[in-house]
Amino acid sequence: MRVLKFGGTSVADADAVRRVVAIVASERQTTAIAGLVVVVSALGGVTDRLLEVAALARRGDASHALALVDVLYTRHLETLAVLAPGEHGGPVPEAVDALFSQLRALAGAVAVLHEASPRSLDAIAAIGELASSRIVTAALVAAGIPATWADPRALIVTDEAFTAATPLFDETVEQTEANLRPALDSGRVVVTGGFVGATRHGVTTTLGRGGSDYSASLLGAALGADQIQIWTDVDGMLTADPRVVDSVRLVPFLSFAEAAELAYFGAKVLHPRSIQPAAARNIPVRILNTFKPQAPGTLIADGAAPEASPVTALACKKGITVVTITSTGMLMAYGYLRRLFEVFERYRTPVDVVSTSEVSVSVTIDDRTHLDSIVAALSAFAEVSVSNHLALVAVVGDRYGADPSAFSRVVKALEGLPLRLVSQADARRNVTLVLDQDDLPRAMAQLHAEFFHQGHPTPATLMTSAAGAP
Repeated sequence: MRVLKFGGTSVADADAVRRVVAIVASERQTTAIAGLVVVVSALGGVTDRLLEVAALARRGDASHALALVDVLYTRHLETLAVLAPGEHGGPVPEAVDALFSQLRALAGAVAVLHEASPRSLDAIAAIGELASSRIVTAALVAAGIPATWADPRALIVTDEAFTAATPLFDETVEQTEANLRPALDSGRVVVTGGFVGATRHGVTTTLGRGGSDYSASLLGAALGADQIQIWTDVDGMLTADPRVVDSVRLVPFLSFAEAAELAYFGAKVLHPRSIQPAAARNIPVRILNTFKPQAPGTLIADGAAPEASPVTALACKKGITVVTITSTGMLMAYGYLRRLFEVFERYRTPVDVVSTSEVSVSVTIDDRTHLDSIVAALSAFAEVSVSNHLALVAVVGDRYGADPSAFSRVVKALEGLPLRLVSQADARRNVTLVLDQDDLPRAMAQLHAEFFHQGHPTPATLMTSAAGAP
């Protein structure tokens, strides 16, 4: 049994959805599969436009908000008409009508109140996945593939942390078994939307931006899938962000731990939380390119073939802020760090990197939403300074810790660049560095040259190796 997830670029328009249909058809024909689940994101760019609807309505601009709703409605109906014309669309046109009627009502309510609560934002943002998954189901049926739609709100059960809900795994397993297993056992392809769930009381939630990967991993783990496939618009995980570094290379194999580190520290191919459910059940994850379906992609699994290099890949994030908290009260004191980090927990702000000295703690954040409140709370018991316009670089590899020269090579590669923070965990799977954002391209280029030079296996060699993987 396999779970296939297709991102926004993979379902951007009718032509893209046709590629998805061809991939699903090929998967059914060439592999002895006991069941196939297809998880799809919203049509390309739709989630951003839905949030724009909410923003316009919140400002009281109901006319422009509703005009944008009409544009999105027309786009979805036109896409459906191309993929499943006439009677082939079945009940889907009426379902799309109902979704956009709901969206109009939501936009109108927000415009009256001049307020969009997190709960309202989730109800609005979920429309994209609910509509696209209906359309993809119709496209599969029109192509002669037995397919059925499943409401993601009947599958993934979450807490009530709207806009960034946390799934309740045991309850998700129960719902998934009850609502997906009968269709899978009957030989039908099940299509559902990613990113969307519901509370125990059936209130719509979302898992945060990029959460469709997470949905696929959760469903794969819940069903005990043999493999989870993440179909995107790149060949797989690369040695660095190609928007920052030239001549990047495909990484054919990753361990779960490496993939989790790279996703957390900025690799855009995977959602940071998507690896955990698959890793917990030891389900291999393969990253594949919708536009090059024959390419082998990247296989993520424990026991994947090792490479000679101590570094597997680099990741980076821009827009990093460093908050430094200084107080002589922390010297030889217990409970101080708990008090400090409770502030970040209170404002639901994740911390990436931590560096401590005798009387100060520096942490990095990339979400500045509650920064003023965090600084005010910390200032009640310490001096606080904030540094902006920084970037983070993570050098990641399972074999990094086994090579005593690896850290010195990192430092040598960055000679001449001022570093703000350096963090290396005891597990020594990565070293994380914080530097001025303007220095990021140079830092990434020099690190990439150091660890992925001409002696490294060529892209052709990597592709051949990956093709032989299970």
